[in-house]
Amino acid sequence: MTANQPPWPREWLMTDERIGERLRDAIDALPPGAGVVFRHYSLERGERAALARQVADRCKRGELVLAVAGSVELAEELDAPLVHNPAGEGGTMAFSRSAHSIQEAKTAWDAGASLIFLSPIFPTWSHPDAAPMAWDEVRAIVDASPVPVIALGGMDRARFAEVTDVGFYGWAGIDAWLGGGPAFAISTRG
Repeated sequence: MTANQPPWPREWLMTDERIGERLRDAIDALPPGAGVVFRHYSLERGERAALARQVADRCKRGELVLAVAGSVELAEELDAPLVHNPAGEGGTMAFSRSAHSIQEAKTAWDAGASLIFLSPIFPTWSHPDAAPMAWDEVRAIVDASPVPVIALGGMDRARFAEVTDVGFYGWAGIDAWLGGGPAFAISTRG
């Protein structure tokens, strides 16, 4: 963990429009201390802000950490401690970045990211055409990372337990919090 950083959650929900009416159920399935990355990128600005406020309220009640994707302004308005993939730099806020390669991870580190969400680790419904990363690249990124790396892509607790030897800090998912777990069969890793 880098200096002056809070202990970030080890379990995360990544929200998106696909969740629909199940968003509240997914948030309620999280244990206290987990995190929510509020994305919902396609919503109109006012609608997105209104939904983000509802999510922020639910996070406060559930003792969850909120990260707002793409907007430092909205993250600050909601008193979120983290902005995910901010447009430009995160300013004075702690921020996380998505990475899908060693180069993207290095770019995130160089920019000062506090967390890396690395994907796809396994096949996933949210990006069905994206092949999982090669395990040698995954290990190289986790080994080199000066910040915590969160496994994303077809993840749930069982899959996270399978990859603890890689050194991930934690994991994130969508379907895992909807009661069905990942939709794809477990892939063999090398």
